[in-house]
This record gives sequence, C-alpha cells and structure tokens, in this order.
Amino acid sequence: MTFWCEHAWLPGGLADGVRVDVRDGRFTAVTAGATPSAGDTILDGVVLPGLANAHSHAFHRALRGRTHDDGGSFWTWRERMYAVADVLTPDLVERLAAATYAEMALAGVTSVGEFHYLHHVLDGGRDGDPLAMAQALRRAAARAGVRLTLLDTCYLHGGLDADGYQPRAPAQRCLGDGDLDTWRSRVDALHAAWRGAQDVRVGAAVHSVRAVAPDEIAAVASWVREHDAPLHVHLSEQRAENEAALAALGASPTRILDEAGALGPHTTAVHAVHLDADEIARLATTGTAVCVCPATERDLADGLAPVARFAAAGVPLCVGSDQHVTTDLLAEARGLEEHARLGSGRRGVLAPADLVTAVTAAGHRALGWDDVGLLEVGARADLVAVSTDGASTAGADPAQVVLVAGAHDVRTVVRDGRTLVRDGRHVDVEVAAALRSVVAEVWSRVEQAS
Repeated sequence: MTFWCEHAWLPGGLADGVRVDVRDGRFTAVTAGATPSAGDTILDGVVLPGLANAHSHAFHRALRGRTHDDGGSFWTWRERMYAVADVLTPDLVERLAAATYAEMALAGVTSVGEFHYLHHVLDGGRDGDPLAMAQALRRAAARAGVRLTLLDTCYLHGGLDADGYQPRAPAQRCLGDGDLDTWRSRVDALHAAWRGAQDVRVGAAVHSVRAVAPDEIAAVASWVREHDAPLHVHLSEQRAENEAALAALGASPTRILDEAGALGPHTTAVHAVHLDADEIARLATTGTAVCVCPATERDLADGLAPVARFAAAGVPLCVGSDQHVTTDLLAEARGLEEHARLGSGRRGVLAPADLVTAVTAAGHRALGWDDVGLLEVGARADLVAVSTDGASTAGADPAQVVLVAGAHDVRTVVRDGRTLVRDGRHVDVEVAAALRSVVAEVWSRVEQAS
C-alpha cells in the first residue's frame, strides 16, 4: 500500500510531496519530493502521524452539555459524574466507550490512554467480575479501531483533609478498591491476560494523592518499574488538593510523589495546574512528563497550567481530552500555546513543531507506544490527513495549520495501515447516532435511580 501526501510532517519538519510505503502495518519507505504515481492513495492537505489522546475518562462523555445549568465548581460537577458512574454496566460502558473512541478517531486519534477507575459493578451488594469493565473498554477500542493503553487506577480513599485520609463515600463505591492487594490482583491479572497484544497494553495510575497514601503510591510505582509500564497520576488539578496535602502530610502533592519514587521518565502527571517553581523543577529533574487537558481545565475552572514554565524547564508535554467536553485533539494541542500566551503575556512560547510533537510522538511515548507517532521507516503506519481547503484552514501556511485546524478538518485517518476515517466519516461507526442513543440510555437510568 502506498500513500502520496501533498504535505507531510516528518521528524525534521514539514515536507512536500511525500510518498509513504506501508507493509504489514508499518512504514517501509518515506520519500520526500516525490510525484504521485498510479496506484497511490492521494492524501491532500497536511498529513500528520497519528494523534495520541493521553488522558481519557470515556464514561465522562455522557456528561457533555449536561452540567452547565447551575454553575458550580469541579466539586459539584463531580457529584453528577458519580451519579452517572453508579448506573453503568459493562455492556453500557462498552457501547458508550465505543462511540466515544470512534468520535476520537474522527478527530485523528489513533491511540488513547484510558485512566480507568470505573472498576466495580455491584450486583446485589457483591462485586462482579473485577476485569469486566476493563474487558468492555478493550472491546470498545477494537470496535472504534483505536489503540488502547488501559491505565488501571489505584483509588483507595475517599479524600484527604487535615484529619488524614477519609473512607470512600457511598457514591465512590464503584470507583475504588478497598485495599492495595485488590488493586494489585486486578492489574496483575490484566497484565497477564493482555501480554503480547498488538493493539492494547496495561499501565498503572494513581488517582491522586487525595485517594492514595504515600506508602501505597510507592507500591504502585514499584509495580510500574517491575513491569516497565507507564504510570499516570492526577496532580494538583485543584488548589484544594494542595491545601489538603500540606495540612495532612506536610508536603505538596508533587513532593509526596517524588519521595514515594513515583516521578520519572515512565510517569505522566495530568493537569499539574497549581505548581510552584520547586515542583516544576522536580518534574524536570526526574524526566516526568505533563499531560495538559486545556478544554477540561477551562470547563471545570481549574486554572491555567504553567505551560510556559514547563517548556522553559524542559518538561515533556502531551495533551488529553479528559472529560470530553469536546473531542478535538488539535484544539487541545493549540490550547497548550494559548494557555502559555495567557500565562506569560507573549506569543510563540511553543512553535508549531512543538505542538505537533505533543499531540503525536510525546503523547504516544506517555502511553508506552514508542513506535508510534513519527512518520519514519519502521514506525507503525498511522496517518492523519488534515484539510487545508476548509473555511478554517483556507489560506493558512501548511507549516502553521496546527494553530488553526480542528477535528472538523480531519478527512482521513489510518491506523496500522488500515483506514478508519474516510472523507470525514468513520468507516464502521455512525458516531452521532451511537452517541445519541447510549447517552440517552445513561441519563434515563440516572433519572430512574434518583
């Protein structure tokens, strides 16, 4: 299979007239300055490597457009999230996640990191199959055609205040585990069951220092090192988390993670909004990456992540759509620069190449896919063709298209040489209809349960 790209983003930057040969799902030749030949599949516009959504909670997609009626805060939004979580079954999760992942594919996403803490299905007061939800997510990703890194999340406590760790509230019963051994048993079982798979892998996550104590964080970090797996953690999304950690444990969340051995090149801190200079230095020194989720952080009034200071310190950056208030990874990448501008008062903190790296190679590295996200020989054959003749991109310099394009400009998506999206439509899923149906069912169940 051979593709000819009008413009393509290679490791050295944008090139014109690029022919790409694919065999067995990998790039076997990449030739710039070529002319199209008979038999080539023509990709107009700017072709990027596959995009990575480094932070997703698929079931949050049911909340889009349903939490704005009474204002509130992150904490009031969380109550509605709990209400949705409480009615979900593996079948409903599979349908919701399949539609959510298919929407990501329309936006150019070929790999997703699912920060998975929706672990337990209560049946008559007893837990069902502890792997049921994870298996549902794997089937959903396969239906949508995207690659999955399942970040099995350790979530043991209901919160943290000046008095210490609090027990899980009834609304959190389906989300967390009762103890560390339960988490470890499940993640070990998943790792064994999925070992060697080409489309899915298992990583770990610490929900937050609010939900996992320092000695428990150290145990999760040890598992990650033993299995050479990625580790993700929600970090300082809200100021209240910092205040609670200081009051109860006498240290910032970043310092707690560092002293527990949880920072390092395998680790990605998600959000990292409220960090001081010492905390940023700890991330930089340890090689810890940061996943910024600009649309979610705006929607939940979290604040502006200090992107300019991360960039100056050399902290690797990637992006995620988190609660899916919108599913547009090009917009999330652009949000890095927009947040940097608002925080620093200057333009051009991040170059277009930096944004492309964040949404492609850096995001895939954060998810444990080192052979994805670069358009080079030997890499997996993921391609995303972004139109340059739509209303939003017409007249733009192709080298700057990442600063103006959005999900609606994605025309073709290829993963491992297989076309997922053609002419802006998913080849297997009627995305809008699937979302409309499953979201309506979720809220019908929420209303029946209330």
